[in-house]
Amino acid sequence: MGEKSEANSVAPSARGSLHEHHHHHITPLKEKKFRWRVTDEHSPPEIYNWTLYLSVFVFGILGSARGYDEGNISGTVAQTSFIKEFGLKSASLTATQQANLKSNITSMVQLGSIGGCILAMYTVDRFGRIRTLQGVCVLWIIAAIIQCTSHSVGQLYAGRLIEGFAIGQTTTIGPTYLSEVAPKAIRGLCGCIFAGAVYFGIMLAYFANYGTALHVVGRNQWVIPTTIKCVLAFLILVGSTIVCVESPRWYMKIGNPEMAAKNLSKIRNLPVDHPYILSEIADINEQVNLEKHETEGTTIISMIKEIVMTKSIRYPFFAIAFMAQVLGQWSGANAITIYSPQLMSLVGITGVKSLEMTAVLGVVKFVSAYLAAFFLIDFLGRRRSLYIGISIQLITILYFAIFLTVVPQAAEKGAVLTHSQDMAGKAALAALFLSGTGWTMGFNSIQYLLGSELFPLRIRSFAQSLVMVIHFANQYGNSKALPKMLLAMNNFGAFYFFVGVMAISLCWVYFFIPEVSGRSLESIEEIFSLPWYVIGRRGAELCPDHSEVNRVSYNVEGTGNAHGGDIDYETKPTAEFVENASNEGLMKSDSQSLEK
Repeated sequence: MGEKSEANSVAPSARGSLHEHHHHHITPLKEKKFRWRVTDEHSPPEIYNWTLYLSVFVFGILGSARGYDEGNISGTVAQTSFIKEFGLKSASLTATQQANLKSNITSMVQLGSIGGCILAMYTVDRFGRIRTLQGVCVLWIIAAIIQCTSHSVGQLYAGRLIEGFAIGQTTTIGPTYLSEVAPKAIRGLCGCIFAGAVYFGIMLAYFANYGTALHVVGRNQWVIPTTIKCVLAFLILVGSTIVCVESPRWYMKIGNPEMAAKNLSKIRNLPVDHPYILSEIADINEQVNLEKHETEGTTIISMIKEIVMTKSIRYPFFAIAFMAQVLGQWSGANAITIYSPQLMSLVGITGVKSLEMTAVLGVVKFVSAYLAAFFLIDFLGRRRSLYIGISIQLITILYFAIFLTVVPQAAEKGAVLTHSQDMAGKAALAALFLSGTGWTMGFNSIQYLLGSELFPLRIRSFAQSLVMVIHFANQYGNSKALPKMLLAMNNFGAFYFFVGVMAISLCWVYFFIPEVSGRSLESIEEIFSLPWYVIGRRGAELCPDHSEVNRVSYNVEGTGNAHGGDIDYETKPTAEFVENASNEGLMKSDSQSLEK
């Protein structure tokens, strides 16, 4: 608290000098695109700039790594050349053995991703967000080359396992970086850029599979789509080298306040001595110094112990992040993504036509994911977005299950359906598409976002990595289980199971999910000190945001303030107000500023 108090004790004299000598009329600025969605009374317009947008874009598009593999493998295992080369329909295998072989191939990346998430617990904090991203891109390229040159199932397994080590790390790197650099008013949007990019990758893979199924014969049917992974990895690698700025919060965490202030100035497009920069640095600095005192000599064991024993971390980890992964993965959405050609055959769509429909599904999910990112997650908030998304997903999956129950013969080859059955089948296909819309609005929007914003800085990357371990463990189990669930539960039974999970999810949102949109990262932990039964329903109301950056305000008439509402500030640097971060991270005023 001392650092923050010292900063505030110095500020009045500097503020008084500014108030006395500098009153400037600020010409109203043109309103930013999409800025009507959220109310941001605490930020100068300069913080929404191309340096921020490009950094968010590169780390956001990283989500396509996971998405491209899911979409790619779903079509690859349906390609005739791949089935023949790796014996997916070998006469020597029983139906159960064939299902096991297919699920092993598809789920190997999820298994590797568990290891990648564990590795990210170390790499993201040790090497920084950008360096870790670049290492992941190199590993991703190597894994793709191994897969493309595979002629045996063993080598294919190895390539996909290594790719999992890369993809597992992306789910920690991307959300952590985005939550740390994003202005609080659009933090949900920036986090959802990553979540939406998953479906950009899926859509791209679906179209690649569909195109090669139409125009390519032989082994290249599945090799060409797989090589696109190398292109994606290379472009992200180049982008991170040229346009990205390392996270200021990471620099503060490793004890480099000068670089933290410099990078925050770049990302916010404001001078280092600007009141907004000083306030944000003060908030980060206070939390870092407090956490250093509390976590001296921290080890992995002590961090796990803190997750279990500290209420303000235990609640968001187990009641929110953990449950979001379990309920989200077993709602069936990712199983539908991975096995979409097989599921479409249940309503009578087979062959190349099923790949065409998966491409349409990819477009639907991609568009709805970014509609949710730009128009829902910050505007309506986390809770309402979840309610809407889960409700849509529940209703559509329920219809699909009912169709499979009433018209089971639609899955039979050459089945002749009545007109009403045929129309109901088309509606079931549409329901499958709409379930993807519900997923992207609900669980997909928050499964990465909540883990990256609910935990304090001292444990953020570790906790996010642990959450992603849970994510991929459940996705691995789900992708392994679905083929067997369809066999054992007469197809429709699996979807009734998913409906039950979503009904539980609606109750979970009501009791456990607090609304944190628009809050600074440093203010969120306070919510979890409340009794558990009010956190979800009234947490934000009972614990308002009192962070320093929340006390800074801006408006185009020039009556914004730095702290207490008594000064105007310029949008350009001024000689009368200069503050620096010392090596110890303490906020001190320049002596010349005090003399004036």
